[in-house]
Amino acid sequence: MAMELADLVNQVSGFETLQPREKIKLFAWFLHTYRKREVFDNAAIRACFVELHLADPNVAKYLPRMVEYKDLMKANGGFKLERAARIDLDKQYGVHQSIIQVSKILSELPAKIPSVDERTFLTEALKCYKVEAYRACIVMTWNLAYSHLLDWVLKEPARLATFNAAITRRYPKMTSLQITKYDDFLDELKESQVIEIANTANLFNSNVFKILKEKLDKRNIAAHPSSVVVVQSQADDVVTDLVNNVVLALT
Repeated sequence: MAMELADLVNQVSGFETLQPREKIKLFAWFLHTYRKREVFDNAAIRACFVELHLADPNVAKYLPRMVEYKDLMKANGGFKLERAARIDLDKQYGVHQSIIQVSKILSELPAKIPSVDERTFLTEALKCYKVEAYRACIVMTWNLAYSHLLDWVLKEPARLATFNAAITRRYPKMTSLQITKYDDFLDELKESQVIEIANTANLFNSNVFKILKEKLDKRNIAAHPSSVVVVQSQADDVVTDLVNNVVLALT
C-alpha cells in the first residue's frame, strides 16, 4: 500500500504552522519518494496543496526562489530537491511503510474504544512504538487487548454467565469462583486461565483463541529479562493481530 500524502503530513509535528517553503520541500520529497517523480513542476506541487485543502501560496513564485536558496535545482524542464535537502528529509520521514501503517492503526483507535483504561494503554503503546521501544510496545498492546477482552466479557450479563459456567468445566477445583467485576479477573485468575475459560465457553472462535495464546507468549518473552532480541517486525505482528482480531473484533 502506497504512502498517502495525508499520512505523511499527519507525522509532521506543527505542519499547519510551517512556512510555505518548508511545506513545498516536504511535498517535493513526497513526490520523489512515493510518487516516483524524478522531477516535478509547479502543477505537481500545487496539486499537493489542493489535495490537502490548502490555499496555494503562489507556488510559481516560490520554486525559483528555492533554487536560489539551494533547496531545489532545475532539471529537465522542472525541479528536483537538492541532495542535502533530500537526505535531511529521508532521515526525518523515510520510515518503512509498515511503521506508517502500524502507527496509523494505533492513532486511529481512540475514536473506536470507549474505555478510559484502554485508551491509556493505547497511548502508551503508541509512544513506545514511535521511540522504537518494541518490548514495551508489545507489553502495552497486550494490556490494551486483555483489558478489552475483560470489558467485553463483563459487558453482557449473558456472556458473563456463560464465562462463569465454564470456569469449573475448565478448572474443576475452582468450584466457588464467580466473576462479577473487573478486579475479580485480576485477583482470581491468571491471564492464561481467562483465555482458556473463554475458549471453553465458546465466547470466540478458535482463531482468536490461538492469537491470544500466541500473543500472551510473546508478551511474556518481551516482559521478562532475557537475551532475546525484540525487533520492529515482532511489534508489528503483535499490534496488527491484537488490534484487528481482538480489540476491533470483540464488540
